[in-house]
Amino acid sequence: MKRIRLCLCLLLAAALLLSACGRSDGAGGVTLTVMGKASDLGKPYLTRLFQLYQDATGQRIKLISYEDAEFETRAARDLAEGRVPDILLHFHNADLNRYNVAADFLYLEDQAWISDLTDSALAYCTDSGGHLLGLPFWESSVSGCYYNKTLLDRLGLKAAASQEEFNMLCQVLAESGYTPICWPAGGCAWMPQFALDPVFADDPDTLDRLNRGELCYGDIPAVADFVRWVQTAAESGWFGKDYSSTGWDDISSQLSSGQAVMTFIWDTWFYTDFTGGTYTVDDFALMPAFMGTAEEGTFEGGNLNMMMVCKAGPHVQEALDFLSFCAAPENYNAAFDGISTVSCFRGQTSNIQSPMVTDAQAAIAEHERVSTAASKIVGYSAEDVMDALNAMLRGETDAAGCVERMDNYRLEEIALQNAGT
Repeated sequence: MKRIRLCLCLLLAAALLLSACGRSDGAGGVTLTVMGKASDLGKPYLTRLFQLYQDATGQRIKLISYEDAEFETRAARDLAEGRVPDILLHFHNADLNRYNVAADFLYLEDQAWISDLTDSALAYCTDSGGHLLGLPFWESSVSGCYYNKTLLDRLGLKAAASQEEFNMLCQVLAESGYTPICWPAGGCAWMPQFALDPVFADDPDTLDRLNRGELCYGDIPAVADFVRWVQTAAESGWFGKDYSSTGWDDISSQLSSGQAVMTFIWDTWFYTDFTGGTYTVDDFALMPAFMGTAEEGTFEGGNLNMMMVCKAGPHVQEALDFLSFCAAPENYNAAFDGISTVSCFRGQTSNIQSPMVTDAQAAIAEHERVSTAASKIVGYSAEDVMDALNAMLRGETDAAGCVERMDNYRLEEIALQNAGT
């Protein structure tokens, strides 16, 4: 009887040990945990990928999803309190400062699949020290100024190649009764990063000094140039009359009707949110964004979710194996089949690429910057920047006061992150 009890105890202990290590089936497979935003984890290319992995390997994927509004706080708290997933799905943005990146995650520049990443995807996922933080596995896009080429042709106008030409184009369109730029200030906040990217991508030393606290926005003339451009554009009617109440749901109707001629946005939006009217997606083309900081304009490369491997996760090697599975051409092509996106991998062939982007490839190659403001300025918040700009446009402060507000908001965000909230 004692031997039977001993054997039962040993079997129970073994079962508990296997459970604690994530063993989930008789074949000895593991269950990998992937933490991310609920809306992100439900993307079709990720659900395809997870199912493909499970079918091919017999391993299992367990998703730990948080609603978007609470993800950053809850995910950072989980890692700090020892509830560590195998993989964290995260953008390379200012919210990464909630973590001790060097201590919490593996650097991945030694992985074999790095050579298959496109230059822009690799740059986006690399930190200022040259370390690769994660595997980009996401829909990518090119942001810039998307314009109604059909309407411009009818008016005898052409796309701009310089800031001066762009300002003149806006003025002619306004005088002709059009809204030159759909500027959705009523709830949208991504636009300023397109202007700020060249300031910091082209001058990494200024970015480093800003992040070290040696400079503030008020010490950087180009930041003030951008703010003054926004002020001038609004006062000149380039945003139309209702820009302060124009939101996400209004962009499509303004562009498809021809009421607005241009907007600062990304190509995938035309395939996910744009509804054609008088004008369809075939009537639009892409030129650089001109917002007072880059004389020849700029394009922003895609903001990408990265698969980051947690050092303290229960299955580090299996997580690395999973990333290798994701980075195999046959697997990422199966996942992205028919998805409208710019390629993240050199061997990516099954996705759809917008003619607007392919037609502008030469200009993109010359003027594209990796997303920098949102990803590398410590304390950057798009909503805070737009709040400061909107306060200026309401007449509550001037351009200098707007820049000061941007700095104050940034420093407050840094203090909040340092406090762990």
